[in-house]
Amino acid sequence: MQISVLSWLEKSSASFPDRVVYEDDDQTMTFGQLKRTTDSIGTFIAGCQAPASPVVVMTGRHVLTPAAYLGVVSAGCFYVPMDASMPAARLNQILSVIQAHLMITDNEHREKAESLEFSGKIVNLEEIISENADPALLERARFGLTEYSPLYVIFTSGSTGRPKGVITSHYSLMCYIDAVSEVLALDQEDILGNQSPLDYIAAVRDIYLPLLTGARTYIIPKTIFAMPEKLFEALNAHHVTTLCWSTAGVELPARLNAFDTVKPLYLKRLLFSGSVISSKYLRVWQQHLPDIRLINQYGPTESTASCTYYEVSGEVTEDTVLPIGRPYKHYGILLLSEDGQAVPEGEIGEICVTGPCLALGYYGNAEKTDLSFIQNPLNSNYRELIYKTGDLGRIGEDGLLMFCGRKDRQIKHMGHRIELEEIEGTAMKIAGVEDCCALYHKEKQLLYLFYTGEASSRDIAVYFRENMPAFMVPRKMKQLSEMPHLPNGKKDMQALTKLFK
Repeated sequence: MQISVLSWLEKSSASFPDRVVYEDDDQTMTFGQLKRTTDSIGTFIAGCQAPASPVVVMTGRHVLTPAAYLGVVSAGCFYVPMDASMPAARLNQILSVIQAHLMITDNEHREKAESLEFSGKIVNLEEIISENADPALLERARFGLTEYSPLYVIFTSGSTGRPKGVITSHYSLMCYIDAVSEVLALDQEDILGNQSPLDYIAAVRDIYLPLLTGARTYIIPKTIFAMPEKLFEALNAHHVTTLCWSTAGVELPARLNAFDTVKPLYLKRLLFSGSVISSKYLRVWQQHLPDIRLINQYGPTESTASCTYYEVSGEVTEDTVLPIGRPYKHYGILLLSEDGQAVPEGEIGEICVTGPCLALGYYGNAEKTDLSFIQNPLNSNYRELIYKTGDLGRIGEDGLLMFCGRKDRQIKHMGHRIELEEIEGTAMKIAGVEDCCALYHKEKQLLYLFYTGEASSRDIAVYFRENMPAFMVPRKMKQLSEMPHLPNGKKDMQALTKLFK
């Protein structure tokens, strides 16, 4: 029985030791090298760290970073990835929550690591990758490892301003990777193009799908994502067949007309998630690459990356609203009312997730865990936890789940309940609007629309007045040269609220 992700590495490294598993623009790593490297790192960690402990990893976008993660796991511990480009205050918040005693960094980020409020031991990855492996020590370190042991803790934004550390077990991750692998139908000839920061939840697909399938992941340099033509050239140079990207990453090349110059020649699959995609940009992908599979994913970090999917069928129009589909295997979806009852068929309810892919909770925060991971109110017969996402959904007549916005993005304005996503969806239909975000200033009772593109505020106002009720017309419109985004690709709404006037 497979009890950890290490079983996948054992099998793949034995089956094809000389096949490349990870590559960046400077180096490659084979499955055999990965196994030897993780054993070396694990031996060092096991010699100075108790099993089942957190180990912080703050390294760059290169092939040694996944090896560092797996090296932590090899020592019977769990890793806590951190992005060195984050402000020091944010990194110190994470460190204050996790209370780790060991941090692995690399030569590039050693100075940043030493500047943080960390009193534990800091070691350079480059200095421990050649450590002589000690199989007996590793076996003892992993003695208590089970399917439900933590694999990693990834920090997300908290409503209080304090980051939340979401704990994912080996079993949850393995269930998710098994499910998404089945949908993507990857094989040993496939090459994934990694876009997501390696400390972010979306990167788990690029890190772990190769271990299960024998595929390869190319870690794309961060510098070329703002230059879509160079990005597409890199995809072609590395024969990338599969992209699991954020919505923002998918929209940017279409918005900047990259397809007019070069196309990804080897691409077979494009999986996207993180936010609602604009159909007008998705249509650009379809028109230029009519044979690729397009898959919409939905799900929070608390459900191990994603819990539902929808494969696009037929060409979309600019008015198309994609479903978020049906649950992956290993997942269950419930739609509950405010009082914890199942909503009638066709009505909107809060999306709640159940199944073995749920996170173990929030690290060091039992109170928040108990508020978000609760007993299924529809089941009084045995223990069954569900996660309350805070998202709203509705099951259509075709049995597919539709995303209907956030509970906390539903506002009451001029006596009417309004979904801010509906404002954004309307604005994206306007010629000259490239991207947008609707926000509400509750104290001033003003509806804001921030947008990028050549459209004038008058163009937008006229369109809204012709197509929407008066109470849904934004009263404040601000044209931006660039929409602020978080590292995960989502819009930085906190930055936008600072532009309220």
